[in-house]
Amino acid sequence: MSICRKEIPYGNSTLVLETGKIAKQAYSIMASNGESQFLVTAARSGKPIDRDFLPLSVEYQEKQYAAGKIPGGYFRREARPRPDEILIARIIDRTCRPLFPKDWRYEVQVISTVIGYDGEYEADAASLTAASAALAISDIPWGDESPVAGVRVARVNGEFIINPTFTQRGIADIDMMVGCSDSAIVMVEGGANEAAEADVIEALYLAFDAAQPMITAIREMAAEVGSTKIEFVDKDLDQELLALVEKTAISHGLADALQVPVKLDRYAQIAVVKQAVKDELFADEALAARSDEVSTCFGEVKHHMMRGSVLETKKRIGGRAYDEIRAIDTEVDVLGRTHGSSMFQRGETQALVAVTLGTGRDAQRVESLNGMEDRTFMLHYNFPPFCVGETGRIGPNRRQHGHGALARRALAPLVPSQEEFPYVVRVVSEITESNGSSSMASVCGGSMAMMAAGVPMAKPVAGIAMGMIKEGDDYAILSDILGDEDHLGDMDFKICGTRDGITAIQMDIKIKGLARELLTEAVEQARAGRLHILGEMAKTLDAAREELSPYAPRIDIIEIPADKIRDIIGPGGKKIRELQEASGCTINVDEDHSRGVGIVHVMSSDGAARAIARELIEELTAVPEEGKVYAGNIAKITDFGAFVRIMPGIDGLLHVSEMAYSRVEHPSDLFEEGDEVEVKVLEVDERSGKVRLSRRPLLEKPEGWDEEQERRRKERAERGDRGRGRGDRGRGRGDRGRGRRDGGRERRPS
Repeated sequence: MSICRKEIPYGNSTLVLETGKIAKQAYSIMASNGESQFLVTAARSGKPIDRDFLPLSVEYQEKQYAAGKIPGGYFRREARPRPDEILIARIIDRTCRPLFPKDWRYEVQVISTVIGYDGEYEADAASLTAASAALAISDIPWGDESPVAGVRVARVNGEFIINPTFTQRGIADIDMMVGCSDSAIVMVEGGANEAAEADVIEALYLAFDAAQPMITAIREMAAEVGSTKIEFVDKDLDQELLALVEKTAISHGLADALQVPVKLDRYAQIAVVKQAVKDELFADEALAARSDEVSTCFGEVKHHMMRGSVLETKKRIGGRAYDEIRAIDTEVDVLGRTHGSSMFQRGETQALVAVTLGTGRDAQRVESLNGMEDRTFMLHYNFPPFCVGETGRIGPNRRQHGHGALARRALAPLVPSQEEFPYVVRVVSEITESNGSSSMASVCGGSMAMMAAGVPMAKPVAGIAMGMIKEGDDYAILSDILGDEDHLGDMDFKICGTRDGITAIQMDIKIKGLARELLTEAVEQARAGRLHILGEMAKTLDAAREELSPYAPRIDIIEIPADKIRDIIGPGGKKIRELQEASGCTINVDEDHSRGVGIVHVMSSDGAARAIARELIEELTAVPEEGKVYAGNIAKITDFGAFVRIMPGIDGLLHVSEMAYSRVEHPSDLFEEGDEVEVKVLEVDERSGKVRLSRRPLLEKPEGWDEEQERRRKERAERGDRGRGRGDRGRGRGDRGRGRRDGGRERRPS
């Protein structure tokens, strides 16, 4: 295969797609964005599998060598995918999966590997475009109508930017990843800082326009490579059998069964109808031999009847109007010993949410190509099988990672900074019942649980799942969709936010050519639903509590000079361990580089323990204050005075003239090293940090003491000291030795 290369303008960079050089035994694309490079491959199995689903797997992996790093851990190699890598793989999967033939059963694997990273341009959106290109040049019958492309768009300081850098994304108030075909937006994943609906829609269509040159380039590349697609046609249903199944199902009450409002009751009634259809039809041996076809036809009939009922009767399952929200029930403090908790119920979807507050050492350490990051806000979403009345494995899967990330993104803009609220916050959403919109229940329940825990959120956050059914020019936009409405619809999207704007959005569109006006209408209907839900939540709790739970630890914050951090930590962390053992508190030390100070967090639910820790820390880090009296020890005696240790690591000079009101010939007349002495700080030199001490203010003045005369005497003495100091520099070693011996003969009077 000859090398085929395409260069496409992408914001302030150029996206390069190349094939025919690397990984030639697969369908591969070597792509670059800036100096970031990634290899995307597509491969398929040689024969189909006997399963009733599309066997597509997508993997996204970031190699640490791409950024010149060696992985952590014992083995020093990349291991299982990180949550962020899983999320990008899901984005590629969600965008590409709908473009496969419905009945395709060959295993397909798409792998995106980041092999170069410049610290500026990330590989997520470009990986989606490269995955589309790899599938387009393959023999897999994918994207017949149009390939797709991924575009990241952000708004920084009021200006929209296509392909923002890592730094720009950090300060953006809108940041979205958008997947597009030549006729429609097909996937959206993003967050915002309470952005207006109109601004979000503008960003989406800017991304759509930016994607079109990429789609054109992919088509050109596929034509130049010239791969022959496998001839594959989806199976056509036997229309006579389909009509027979429909007639029989209607006669057995399928229409009524579809309107049963309770999910499990509805499923049971539909199962009864299905069995009745089989019993009647299978009386004919020829039809009995076509059991799988009959089941497929029944599913198709059910699908079309549910969609048709919505469009024709203007009523949904259970009789709700298009914009009607299910009944909402909320509680807080449902779990007695947690730091905060809530229960959020909407129809048959229920989330039990708990909040835990921790210290800086509880932060999640995340290793990425940009280095290590401490995440102080976490949200974990659990979807056990019992929540839908089933059995199965427990533990997080890709779907749960995705739902948790969406809920976290929705709440994150309202979580206060560490300066305002120095706690690590972990939210856990346990889905205990589910019939659609469980991730949005996690957002609502998470918001309430954090406010109940005393996390000072400025506003509550709510989320709503929307759907759409469209046949020709007829359409229905559905608020607060059920699980069944999610499966039968042409679009599902989730929007989260406060009363003032959007904080997170996730969208998957299954139809082409969705008009901007229709999308705008759907987003506005979602806003109305969100405001309704916020109103229901406010009936239980409308603002964050001012007090933390009695079971939550309290944090005292102590600022210390940056150069005192080492005194708190000690060699190998020895000192901080001693402080924690002595006080019973958890102590964490960080440096605020912007202000040049150390920040000490002392954490305990016991106020007395925090007081002990504070006292010990202040003793270790105190700075001498002018005019304050300290008890110290004589650390060293010289000819001109004594150095007194008044604090750990801090010695001050007690000049011989400040030792007593009477004349002192030599400091050793009064003191020996190790003696305890009380002194007053006269001066702390701001530049050098030298401390000048006096003992005289603590002694009783002799009778007839003349302060002015003494001041003049001290000035003469200080001038003499300076003179002797200059003379000392000219004296030989023997003179200095005699000075020490002479001084040694003067002892304090007995």
